[in-house]
Amino acid sequence: MSGDRPHESGLTHLDEAGRVRMVDVGDKAVTTRRARARAEVLMAEETLGTIVAGGLKKGDALSAARLAGIMAAKKTPDLIPLCHPLALSSVQVEVTPLPGRGRIEIVTDVRCEGRTGVEMEALTAAAAAALTIYDMVKAVDKTLVISGIMLVEKSGGRSGNWLRPATPL
Repeated sequence: MSGDRPHESGLTHLDEAGRVRMVDVGDKAVTTRRARARAEVLMAEETLGTIVAGGLKKGDALSAARLAGIMAAKKTPDLIPLCHPLALSSVQVEVTPLPGRGRIEIVTDVRCEGRTGVEMEALTAAAAAALTIYDMVKAVDKTLVISGIMLVEKSGGRSGNWLRPATPL
């Protein structure tokens, strides 16, 4: 179908006429796909202490963030236009308080057997987990900052493996 060719700009999400479209991945091989992403929530050290001690009135922000990240990964095609729905085989969300640094680190790991990657699912999971912490803590600390949402690595598919070079954060 002529509409499946990319736009002259080379952008795959545009058809020949420049209209937005979902990329046809039907001819791509099914491979194991994996992506890891991360985010951080920065806060006052006292706020972090309250979270770790379980003293938030809204409840356990760390557990809520884990669950939100998992749910968000599964809902990515409902949130991000043109994302393909995928049968995810695993979604892991690590939420780690870093005392002395006033931050919570979120690392996500998403996997599937599919024709397209899971980078957006991993990034969406990290963002939703960070936003959940923000929501649960905002009444206690107005200085919260969500930072460093990024893809850390990905594997599988035609483009192969990719690992983010070390970057200071």
